[in-house]
Amino acid sequence: MATLKVPVSANDHRQGSAHAKVTLVEFGDYECPYCGEAYWMVKNLQQHFRDDLLFVFRNFPLTTAHPHALGAAVTAEYAGSRGLFWEAHDELYENQDRLGLPLYRAIVLKHGLSREEFDLAMQEDTYIPKIQADFNGGVRSGVNGTPAFYIDGLRYDGVPEFIGMSQMIELLLVRGRNR
Repeated sequence: MATLKVPVSANDHRQGSAHAKVTLVEFGDYECPYCGEAYWMVKNLQQHFRDDLLFVFRNFPLTTAHPHALGAAVTAEYAGSRGLFWEAHDELYENQDRLGLPLYRAIVLKHGLSREEFDLAMQEDTYIPKIQADFNGGVRSGVNGTPAFYIDGLRYDGVPEFIGMSQMIELLLVRGRNR
């Protein structure tokens, strides 16, 4: 079974309690339709497990198949550098059918961020090293498609759906309580 090769750190986009008992890492692509479906499933897992689950998102844009994936990742990273990663992340997935520069700029402006700084970041590839580091960590961890999930460091190889993933998380929680 594949394992997460790059541990979760302060460089990651994390959502949930720092004291969570289980960590869910997703390697995702904003243009991937399966990631779009998984987005809602992750929201349900977060709601179900609340403080017991820490969610981490890492970029894995499949640029040959998804021409808007990299621009979307840059948008999320730009917003993240201003403390608004999750707002941009959610809006990108919730507007997956509208990915492109007009949406990216609308997200930036909606949150009071500078369009000029954003455009400069896009032109100068400011966030490409972070996105590439996420991608490379995914490759090292055995990611070969999106979405790819790791639960407490182990790749979840089943279909990414609520019942199977929640059962795996529940099992880890029970094991943790029995220690």
